[in-house]
Amino acid sequence: MRLDDEHVRICGKGGSVRTVLLDDRGYVALLKLYLARAGYTAGPLFRASINGRGGSLSYDAAHHRWQGYCAAAGVEIDIHQLRQAHATELINAGVSIEAVRRRLGHASTETTQLYALLDDKVTDVEIRAARRRRDQAIH
Repeated sequence: MRLDDEHVRICGKGGSVRTVLLDDRGYVALLKLYLARAGYTAGPLFRASINGRGGSLSYDAAHHRWQGYCAAAGVEIDIHQLRQAHATELINAGVSIEAVRRRLGHASTETTQLYALLDDKVTDVEIRAARRRRDQAIH
């Protein structure tokens, strides 16, 4: 992982594989620390076997680990809710639906539209901008 080029490959449903940019420097720093401590230079980030030498985690194994982490932290959120929250955060930050679609690996933007839960501030900014464009076109 090089500075400003921190990507991971994600294996999704149906064997689809995509490459995703890690866009949070704090998260990248933690990931690099994890990789150094685990001694991983290639292969799955999170390993299935007890000694860490196995293959990728199954969805069920990842879900089970996630539930344990949430219980330890005293929070209730499932993996899909985390994914939805991330997508909504990107959309509210102004990232296009198409970019979010690609990041999530959706086949169509209609699926991604379900995550477009814009907060009131973003909605207001968009409406005001549209109003200004309309008013400028009239005058």
